[in-house]
Amino acid sequence: MPAIPSVALNDGNQMPILGLGTWLSKPGEVKQAVEDAIDAGYRHLDCAYAYLNEKEVGDAIKNKINAGVIKRADLFITSKLWNTFHSKHLVETALKETLTNLGVEYLDLFLIHWPMGFQEGGEIFPKNADGEMLFSDVDYIDTWKAMEDVKKKGLVKSIGLSNFNSEQIKRINAIAEIKPAVLQVECNPYLNQEKLISFAKSNQIAVTGYSPLGAPERPWAKPTDPKLLEDPRITTIAKKYNKQPAQILIRFQIDRGVIVIPKSVNKERIKANLNVFDFKLSSDDIDAIKSINCNGRALLLEWVKDHKHYPFNIEY
Repeated sequence: MPAIPSVALNDGNQMPILGLGTWLSKPGEVKQAVEDAIDAGYRHLDCAYAYLNEKEVGDAIKNKINAGVIKRADLFITSKLWNTFHSKHLVETALKETLTNLGVEYLDLFLIHWPMGFQEGGEIFPKNADGEMLFSDVDYIDTWKAMEDVKKKGLVKSIGLSNFNSEQIKRINAIAEIKPAVLQVECNPYLNQEKLISFAKSNQIAVTGYSPLGAPERPWAKPTDPKLLEDPRITTIAKKYNKQPAQILIRFQIDRGVIVIPKSVNKERIKANLNVFDFKLSSDDIDAIKSINCNGRALLLEWVKDHKHYPFNIEY
């Protein structure tokens, strides 16, 4: 079982550089996937309230703790505050619901999932009669203050941001008593985030890359969209190292110091995605993979682009 290296966070905590993503893992599949991942050696699980599968993830954690495979302290568990809970008085309530779902007493990392607030008190995607999204005007600055409060209470060990741009991070840092420890963003060779990663690192913020394999299962993918796992520039490098394309894409992030959370519910792929610590990419191959960048963002959320806090209106 490989030892997974950790990244030191700015608050003194340690975060495993590789974890299991659970976005788009269906109910009925995610419990087994998490159990398989823990058995394979994963100790970092990336979750979110909005994935609607945290209860099953919690069942898997409980099973493995009860079986003596792990202790809670062995795991690094991330979850995210959803957009309908941005008001200060809702943050702790939402967090406690996540803790109940996961069956744990604290999170290792709690992120604001998106900078945009949605109308509170109803559906996770609140819409009007015409199908348009309903927003709240809560400023994520206020949300951050409540994130600091739950950290001070010991309900979470580290706090951070997800899908925020550099200007939004600067706004948080300007008022923060506790600086963000982690920034989680979409990151793969089609969207290599070089400038945002450099910005985050200059602010002592660790970066987690989601959809490192290009989110091939995203529901809105078109048949004509390029498939990163089949890109000849990746498959050629994979042959050179006698590795799978997915393993090259995961190692690419690790070699850049980016925490990476590939998602799978397939037992063999879950194991294969962990088998990336017996090789390193050459600097030439890293540069070649970086050159694939085409600003190919899979998660644009264009249906909320008129929100005042929509993050993708600037370069990074």
